[in-house]
Amino acid sequence: MSRTKVAGLVVVAITAALCLRGEADAQKTKGKTRLTSTKLMMKGLVAANCGDLKKALDAKEVNWDDVILKASLLNESGYLLMDDGRCPDGEWAKAAKSLQAQSAEVLAKADAKDLEGAKTAFGELTKTSCAVCHAAHKGK
Repeated sequence: MSRTKVAGLVVVAITAALCLRGEADAQKTKGKTRLTSTKLMMKGLVAANCGDLKKALDAKEVNWDDVILKASLLNESGYLLMDDGRCPDGEWAKAAKSLQAQSAEVLAKADAKDLEGAKTAFGELTKTSCAVCHAAHKGK
Protein backbone atom coordinates (compact mmCIF):
# COMPACT_ATOMS: atom_id res chain seq x y z
CA MET A 1 0.00 0.00 0.00
CA SER A 2 1.37 3.44 -0.90
CA ARG A 3 2.39 5.94 1.74
CA THR A 4 -0.34 8.30 0.56
CA LYS A 5 -3.03 5.68 1.11
CA VAL A 6 -1.63 4.75 4.51
CA ALA A 7 -1.49 8.42 5.51
CA GLY A 8 -5.09 8.88 4.37
CA LEU A 9 -6.25 5.88 6.38
CA VAL A 10 -4.41 7.16 9.43
CA VAL A 11 -6.11 10.57 9.12
CA VAL A 12 -9.54 8.93 8.85
CA ALA A 13 -8.82 6.66 11.84
CA ILE A 14 -7.57 9.53 14.00
CA THR A 15 -10.53 11.72 13.07
CA ALA A 16 -12.99 8.95 13.88
CA ALA A 17 -11.23 8.20 17.17
CA LEU A 18 -11.30 11.85 18.22
CA CYS A 19 -14.92 12.06 17.23
CA LEU A 20 -15.83 9.02 19.29
CA ARG A 21 -13.60 9.85 22.25
CA GLY A 22 -14.73 13.31 23.19
CA GLU A 23 -17.67 14.14 21.02
CA ALA A 24 -20.13 11.28 21.51
CA ASP A 25 -22.41 13.62 23.40
CA ALA A 26 -21.88 16.56 21.05
CA GLN A 27 -24.91 18.42 19.91
CA LYS A 28 -25.95 17.27 16.47
CA THR A 29 -28.09 20.35 16.09
CA LYS A 30 -25.44 23.01 16.62
CA GLY A 31 -21.72 23.42 17.00
CA LYS A 32 -20.25 24.30 20.37
CA THR A 33 -19.29 27.89 19.57
CA ARG A 34 -20.78 28.79 16.20
CA LEU A 35 -24.32 30.00 15.72
CA THR A 36 -25.38 28.11 12.60
CA SER A 37 -27.40 25.01 13.41
CA THR A 38 -26.51 21.80 11.63
CA LYS A 39 -30.05 21.68 10.24
CA LEU A 40 -29.60 25.09 8.58
CA MET A 41 -26.11 24.16 7.35
CA MET A 42 -27.50 21.01 5.78
CA LYS A 43 -30.39 22.88 4.13
CA GLY A 44 -28.56 26.01 3.01
CA LEU A 45 -25.14 24.62 2.17
CA VAL A 46 -25.16 20.87 1.68
CA ALA A 47 -28.60 20.13 0.23
CA ALA A 48 -28.69 23.31 -1.86
CA ASN A 49 -25.29 22.65 -3.44
CA CYS A 50 -25.94 18.93 -3.83
CA GLY A 51 -29.17 19.63 -5.72
CA ASP A 52 -27.53 22.34 -7.80
CA LEU A 53 -24.60 20.06 -8.60
CA LYS A 54 -26.96 17.36 -9.85
CA LYS A 55 -28.75 19.91 -12.05
CA ALA A 56 -25.43 21.21 -13.37
CA LEU A 57 -24.27 17.69 -14.24
CA ASP A 58 -27.60 16.87 -15.91
CA ALA A 59 -27.79 20.11 -17.91
CA LYS A 60 -27.93 19.94 -21.69
CA GLU A 61 -24.79 22.09 -21.78
CA VAL A 62 -22.57 21.62 -18.75
CA ASN A 63 -21.25 24.79 -17.17
CA TRP A 64 -18.01 23.46 -15.67
CA ASP A 65 -17.57 26.60 -13.53
CA ASP A 66 -20.89 25.81 -11.82
CA VAL A 67 -19.91 22.18 -11.33
CA ILE A 68 -16.60 23.24 -9.78
CA LEU A 69 -18.29 25.82 -7.54
CA LYS A 70 -20.91 23.40 -6.20
CA ALA A 71 -18.45 20.54 -5.72
CA SER A 72 -16.02 22.90 -3.95
CA LEU A 73 -18.71 24.06 -1.52
CA LEU A 74 -19.71 20.46 -0.83
CA ASN A 75 -16.07 19.64 -0.18
CA GLU A 76 -15.77 22.48 2.31
CA SER A 77 -18.99 21.42 4.03
CA GLY A 78 -17.42 18.01 4.67
CA TYR A 79 -14.90 19.81 6.87
CA LEU A 80 -17.45 22.11 8.51
CA LEU A 81 -19.59 19.14 9.51
CA MET A 82 -16.62 17.76 11.48
CA ASP A 83 -15.69 21.08 13.06
CA ASP A 84 -16.81 22.75 16.29
CA GLY A 85 -17.94 19.58 18.05
CA ARG A 86 -20.59 18.69 15.48
CA CYS A 87 -19.41 15.10 15.04
CA PRO A 88 -21.40 12.77 17.32
CA ASP A 89 -20.10 9.38 16.14
CA GLY A 90 -18.16 7.28 13.66
CA GLU A 91 -20.96 7.14 11.06
CA TRP A 92 -21.01 10.94 10.92
CA ALA A 93 -17.21 11.02 10.60
CA LYS A 94 -17.27 8.36 7.87
CA ALA A 95 -19.92 10.24 5.91
CA ALA A 96 -18.13 13.60 6.27
CA LYS A 97 -14.84 12.07 5.11
CA SER A 98 -16.65 10.52 2.15
CA LEU A 99 -18.19 13.89 1.32
CA GLN A 100 -14.69 15.36 1.27
CA ALA A 101 -13.22 12.56 -0.84
CA GLN A 102 -16.04 12.17 -3.35
CA SER A 103 -16.48 15.91 -3.89
CA ALA A 104 -12.71 16.08 -4.53
CA GLU A 105 -13.20 13.33 -7.13
CA VAL A 106 -16.02 15.35 -8.76
CA LEU A 107 -13.63 18.32 -8.87
CA ALA A 108 -10.87 16.26 -10.46
CA LYS A 109 -13.28 14.98 -13.11
CA ALA A 110 -14.64 18.49 -13.69
CA ASP A 111 -11.12 19.82 -14.19
CA ALA A 112 -10.69 17.14 -16.86
CA LYS A 113 -14.16 17.94 -18.27
CA ASP A 114 -15.03 14.26 -17.80
CA LEU A 115 -18.81 14.36 -17.51
CA GLU A 116 -19.36 10.63 -17.03
CA GLY A 117 -16.59 10.49 -14.41
CA ALA A 118 -18.07 13.49 -12.57
CA LYS A 119 -21.53 11.90 -12.60
CA THR A 120 -20.11 8.63 -11.27
CA ALA A 121 -18.25 10.45 -8.49
CA PHE A 122 -21.41 12.39 -7.63
CA GLY A 123 -23.37 9.13 -7.42
CA GLU A 124 -20.76 7.75 -5.02
CA LEU A 125 -20.98 10.96 -2.99
CA THR A 126 -24.72 10.60 -2.46
CA LYS A 127 -24.43 6.87 -1.74
CA THR A 128 -21.45 6.92 0.63
CA SER A 129 -22.00 10.25 2.32
CA CYS A 130 -25.59 11.51 2.21
CA ALA A 131 -27.29 8.11 2.48
CA VAL A 132 -24.96 6.84 5.23
CA CYS A 133 -25.36 9.91 7.42
CA HIS A 134 -29.11 10.25 6.86
CA ALA A 135 -29.67 6.59 7.73
CA ALA A 136 -27.89 7.11 11.04
CA HIS A 137 -29.04 10.63 11.99
CA LYS A 138 -31.85 12.20 9.99
CA GLY A 139 -35.03 12.49 11.97
CA LYS A 140 -33.44 11.34 15.23
